[in-house]
Amino acid sequence: MRPGGIMKMRNITLVVLTAAISLALPFVSAGPGMSGPAGVAHAQDGWKAEFEAVCARTQDTDSLTSEELKNLVDRCDKLKPRIEKLDETQRKVYLKRLRMCRDLLVFVLESREKK
Repeated sequence: MRPGGIMKMRNITLVVLTAAISLALPFVSAGPGMSGPAGVAHAQDGWKAEFEAVCARTQDTDSLTSEELKNLVDRCDKLKPRIEKLDETQRKVYLKRLRMCRDLLVFVLESREKK
């Protein structure tokens, strides 16, 4: 494969992954009143805000520095134990979404390091 072809394939993969994550976000998020009792909702706000902040950055991966990408991967790793404490349905959904976000960040980071 030509060098330009490899770069084109990388860009296509990156666009597809970003689009998949972006499309999944609105359908998976629970709306108001769907997060259980009020006490549970407030306890979850911290991890959910962090989750949204981290995964929202996947749309900006090309403009992030390698250090910023590493920081976001670390934040994903710190979120995982918090999400594992959720009820089964939320745990499955958010762990999958977190893994997708983390995998995209790692992919971009590794692609840069190979250059």
